Amino acid sequence: MGHDSTTTRLRTLARRVPVTLGLTGVLLVVGVVSQGLWTPFERSDAFSQVAYGLPAFEAGRWWTPLTGTFFVSKPWVYLAGVPALVGMGYLEHRRGSRATAAFFAIGQLFSVIAAAGVLWVGASLPWSWAQEQATVLDVGPSGGVLACVAGAVALLPSPWRLRAWTALIAVLSVTFVYYGSLPDLEHVLAVGLVLAVGRSLRPQRVSVREQRMLAFAIVCALGAIEILGYVAPMTGPFGYSAATSGSWIDVAVNTAIVLAVATALRRGRRWAWIVVLVYSALNLVLVVLLIGILILVGVMDLEGDVNVDVTSIAASSLLWVLASVYFVLVRAAFRARPRAALGDAPAPTVEEVRAELRATGGGTLSWMTTWEGMSYARFGRGIVAYQRRSGVALVLADPLGPVDARAETARAFVRGSEAAGLAPCFFSAGAHTRDAVPEGWRAIVVADDTVVDLPGLQFTGKAWGAVRTSLNRAQREGMTFRLSRWDDETWGVRQQLRAISESWVGDKGLPEMGFTLGTLHEAADPEVRLALAISPDGDVDGFLSWLPVYGEDGVRGWTLDLMRRRDGGFGPVMEYLIGSSAQQFSAEGAQVMSLSGAPLAHEYPPDAGVIADLQQRMAAMLEPVYGFASLHRFKQKFHPRYETMYLLYRDEADLTRIGAALTRAFLPHATLRQFAAAGRDLVRHER
Repeated sequence: MGHDSTTTRLRTLARRVPVTLGLTGVLLVVGVVSQGLWTPFERSDAFSQVAYGLPAFEAGRWWTPLTGTFFVSKPWVYLAGVPALVGMGYLEHRRGSRATAAFFAIGQLFSVIAAAGVLWVGASLPWSWAQEQATVLDVGPSGGVLACVAGAVALLPSPWRLRAWTALIAVLSVTFVYYGSLPDLEHVLAVGLVLAVGRSLRPQRVSVREQRMLAFAIVCALGAIEILGYVAPMTGPFGYSAATSGSWIDVAVNTAIVLAVATALRRGRRWAWIVVLVYSALNLVLVVLLIGILILVGVMDLEGDVNVDVTSIAASSLLWVLASVYFVLVRAAFRARPRAALGDAPAPTVEEVRAELRATGGGTLSWMTTWEGMSYARFGRGIVAYQRRSGVALVLADPLGPVDARAETARAFVRGSEAAGLAPCFFSAGAHTRDAVPEGWRAIVVADDTVVDLPGLQFTGKAWGAVRTSLNRAQREGMTFRLSRWDDETWGVRQQLRAISESWVGDKGLPEMGFTLGTLHEAADPEVRLALAISPDGDVDGFLSWLPVYGEDGVRGWTLDLMRRRDGGFGPVMEYLIGSSAQQFSAEGAQVMSLSGAPLAHEYPPDAGVIADLQQRMAAMLEPVYGFASLHRFKQKFHPRYETMYLLYRDEADLTRIGAALTRAFLPHATLRQFAAAGRDLVRHER
């Protein structure tokens, strides 16, 4: 059965990408016949007869652009070409076989013929590089394949399209400028043709984030050219220079400096922009001095090792000068102040946030934004509660403030975060915030808020059997329900609550979670209510904490936070507490009762994607520790309706930082030892 499934998949793949698979098959067959799979074909006697290049055209071997396409010069090139063939397959999957065949054929022929033309013209000039490459032959389909890769890049969604173009152009530029072999020239021409014809890099408005990403790529590319000078001699079109004398320590230090500056640019740091401008200015001075010296000495020809070495240095410096033009044009993108306020007005205090909640209302999680550890950004009347973690501005729930201003508040917060060099992210946000964030943002379902509508609530019928049974049993066994507040309870009751909570925490390998999960400290808030289940002996068998949900006319509901029970106490104590709370809230006129969302417990359709698969895997691993799925099933006893909660973020490039930020937000006091121990337990459970 498995064999049939594999065969079916191969047939489907063959139908979807026949051109890519056909080219791969031809290359492998030719590689076996010519022995090029295990020995360098360029050493073969047949190489000069099938290889293309300017010498082949001058000798009248006009057939070589066709024959040379299906041979490969060295065995390792087969392996190196696999990623490019994957890109070609993606193009064929999206655009079809005819378009892919056209991209490949035109790109291959153009790169071979145009390279020969460039070298024919260049060789007539006093240009030693062109004269040397004019005598070189080449084989392989790399020009056509890279044209297909460029076509595939043009199909990527924003912002990945610009990033992929940046990476592709940076790699081709570094290899061409530094090494400058005939294949490097062919690659530049093939990709340049797609750029010129396809206009996929036509001028468009680029966000501050993408300007920073482009700056990061430019510095990495120019830094790579400088660092390569320590490793190998420069042989590109700007001349030859011997490898710079220096140890691997020099290479490591230079690499670290380049990465530090490039990373700071990606985060919008002003100091890194200044470093680049100063370095570019020094390079400009160097270029002027070198040109002046060469003119004065009268050695402006490109012959001789010394002069070529000078021109290669001048060329490298000139690239930095040209790059500085871009940095000047986008200078506004590098004004990030990591610790600056993100709003357009002074940040509100916690009391002001509470006052805004009472005046304009909020969602079922909004009261959590008043907990310790939160920062605030104000935009007019709108307020956003967030934490700064791992370079992320991690927002909890939806923006606060007048309903008609919340969408613009969310967008303003995004702009403020990006200006500060932070990655904006909304956790447990609702559908209205999802619709308000900029176009192109991603959304992942992180939980389903379980909401019970209280008006007219009656525990009648078969569906409410479990809740009704717990209430009846509690009455028979003399249990007492009390809805209270922390300050209204006696010292003895408070000590019981502490003991129950400490016992629960002690059973976990990690400390109590935070962010959207409160502790007794949050339960002691005068506006938070406690639901207590008291045994006939006066012992607290279990308790809940309820957070207020404000509407424009006051409290309209309550959100469940803490759920704790005493070992050996009343069995169905949680059903009893929630059911009794619902009855009293309903009698008081409350509209809703939220049982909160169980993280990582959302049920996804089979085709939900890789991120959903990852969340389900994490949920299965964490279930023995926190019981999210079992908690979600327990809440179904109260027949709630579900409101989806989302994680909103710019794109997949932010997910690593967001994961680190969420880990620290939920477990701010966890130690490395606790993380390691929990990891071992999870791995052991998975096995």
